[in-house]
Amino acid sequence: MYCNKINYSTELVKTRFSIALHIMTLLSMYDNDWLSSTLIASSLNMNPVLVRKEIATLKEGGYIESKEGKNGGVRLLKTSNKILLSDIFNLIKGSDTVLSLLKNTPNPNCKVGKQINEKLASVMNTIDNAISKELQKQTLEDFKNQF
Repeated sequence: MYCNKINYSTELVKTRFSIALHIMTLLSMYDNDWLSSTLIASSLNMNPVLVRKEIATLKEGGYIESKEGKNGGVRLLKTSNKILLSDIFNLIKGSDTVLSLLKNTPNPNCKVGKQINEKLASVMNTIDNAISKELQKQTLEDFKNQF
């Protein structure tokens, strides 16, 4: 049971970019409409609560706006040709890295253990930078136009 819980949690972290990009693509396709979190969640086939968490992040990042009420919902705040996929990736990722260090503290008396986290952090930052650089090549508009 414990292992399943950890894997589920890890899987959620790995999919946040996919969820956010799905949301942003929908908003880009229907850029004049206010889309509800329920409608967006139905496209993702997932719980609206999880969708609202990503919507909150995208709103805090200045990419979407929301409106309360019967005809409320969310929509893009910026045009999709001005949003790079790397913008979404970096917002969702925050200060985390795509790969993670172990939660335990390595043995400081071991030649490898005392330096491993420092060395791994460097590798992880390189990986994140490479992903971001690749995602800079495509706008949300480019991505949307694939559908």
